[in-house]
Amino acid sequence: MVSRVIPVKAFDLVVFGGTGDLARRKILPSLFRRFVAGQMPDNAYVIGVARSEFDTNGYQDLVIAALQEFEPELSASGELKSFIKQIQYVQIDAQGDLGWSDLAGIVRKDAIQAFYFSVSPSLFGPLAEKLHQYSISSKSSRIVLEKPFGRDLNSARALNAVLKEHFSEEQIYRIDHYLGKETVQNLMAVRFGNMLFEPLWNSQYIDHIQVTVAESVGVEGRGSYYDQAGAMRDMVQNHLMQLLCLIAMEPPAKFSPDAVRDEKLKVIRALDPINSKDIVRGQYSTVGTEKGYLEAVDNPSSKTESFIALKVQISNWRWAGTPFYLRTGKKLKARCSEIAVVFKETPHSIFGPDAGSHRNALVIRLQPDEGMMMDLTIKEPGPGGMRLIDVPLDMTFAEALGPEIGAVPDAYERLIMDVIRGNQTLFMRGDEVEAAWSWTDPVINQWVSKGTSPVSYDAGSSGPEDSMMLMHRDGRKWREIS
Repeated sequence: MVSRVIPVKAFDLVVFGGTGDLARRKILPSLFRRFVAGQMPDNAYVIGVARSEFDTNGYQDLVIAALQEFEPELSASGELKSFIKQIQYVQIDAQGDLGWSDLAGIVRKDAIQAFYFSVSPSLFGPLAEKLHQYSISSKSSRIVLEKPFGRDLNSARALNAVLKEHFSEEQIYRIDHYLGKETVQNLMAVRFGNMLFEPLWNSQYIDHIQVTVAESVGVEGRGSYYDQAGAMRDMVQNHLMQLLCLIAMEPPAKFSPDAVRDEKLKVIRALDPINSKDIVRGQYSTVGTEKGYLEAVDNPSSKTESFIALKVQISNWRWAGTPFYLRTGKKLKARCSEIAVVFKETPHSIFGPDAGSHRNALVIRLQPDEGMMMDLTIKEPGPGGMRLIDVPLDMTFAEALGPEIGAVPDAYERLIMDVIRGNQTLFMRGDEVEAAWSWTDPVINQWVSKGTSPVSYDAGSSGPEDSMMLMHRDGRKWREIS
């Protein structure tokens, strides 16, 4: 099977923060890969914008260096010279007047206009105002926003209000790179494209669902930001919430942006308030020469969590009685992101007590090795007796798709091209963001008012022991982080 590449129309993508880390690591390499794949046309342009004193030639050198660092194999091809010709640069003061007239003279009115705000959220409002003031944007322009979308409900509402002074909701693309991952999208395909799973996708057949996003790295390099956010704001309110919505939502009437996002919003609004006994907060400690969290953020009195585990309940007909267990943390034993849908045991075992306890599980692996597997119970090979074992059924589709399909695209590749196509299905809507904050705010406010501190856990472990007890008291256990 050969992967189909559908070219997009001519566009101007203006990257505010074009010299920043995200642009160098993700945005520019993703665009280069789409160019090499033949999806980005020759009359599409990428315009880097920042305060740095570059001209276009100087910025092109920066882009070449970034691509050679993060895409060394592709950069060795002859495609790099052609791609660089489509790169421009404008020096701009986001809150002043420097460079805005120059940008207005470059951005084309007869091409798709997309403005990527890869900057601090404090600049979202000023950038939106300047694009309007200098008549650079139009009613068909799109703006792309990186998280965080506020730090609580009030700030999220204020941010949405500022943006909507100049752009309609249909023009705003709030990006969550988890939704661009191939296996996250495959979750929807597996659910809604196969008769095998959807009839079983409810509390009658599913015992519980686990969502794990584990990171082996600490907060180094992001300490000042992370200590103001914590795992709840940085991960649960957005990434894990979006995964939860895709797992739990009802089938939309059609695969269109608002139909999908309407169903996701219903899930958030059906979430029960979190009980304090169903939350575990952790903070990694010093082990050997490894810095602990307090050292990494240079704040010995910090009460910010680097780990959180939650038991979540959804009050609707489909999921009543089926718990969702979410966990995420820094400095854990391995980098691993996966969703495990654990089915109930058979109502009666015909194989006797020696057969043991067995449950089927559908495991969707998001990183590092994207794919799916199904744990099935079979007879253990060998003579004598009926001994049962659980074995994985590989569902990564590697053999079926063949080597011609190539490497799995980075999430940013898909999402940026969706912006150009005007497809908002994989982007968050404003009311989704506000609903998520409405659910998380009471928990965060309670921590602040009570002054509670996270429990300590060793760097390189699976997290606090209390998180294991969160599952054990329900007669369940977390899947191994590996």
